[in-house]
Amino acid sequence: MGSTSDTLETRIRDKIRKSRRTVFLRDDFTSLAGYDQVGRALRQLEAQGRLVRVGQGLYAKARKNRITGQPMLAAPGGFEQVAKEALNRLGVKWEPASAEKAYQAGGTQVPARVVVKVKGPFHRRIAFGRYQLGVERVTA
Repeated sequence: MGSTSDTLETRIRDKIRKSRRTVFLRDDFTSLAGYDQVGRALRQLEAQGRLVRVGQGLYAKARKNRITGQPMLAAPGGFEQVAKEALNRLGVKWEPASAEKAYQAGGTQVPARVVVKVKGPFHRRIAFGRYQLGVERVTA
């Protein structure tokens, strides 16, 4: 760990900056401090525009939009990349939905929203701004 003068916010910010991930769970930072302290530090980073909340206990790296000045997702693949990485981080078994498969197979219709098929229980909302992850249930 860094020196004792480092604030929790600074340590979390450094951990995020050094990480190759774009999605973080609140649990990723529990080794640094208690639950409430981590929550406060994450809210501060969100207020600064360094992180955006995409779900309960789910955060994504953010950067400032050059045009609007508002925080936006820093992931090169945008919301789609963030949503899929979030599912992977949560250990959810998923696969692309039929509309996305058609697009990947050479269709011309770009899916309007990210939709995935989920196997097993999953009841979380993953969203950012006007984007929301659509979930189809796979019946086995």
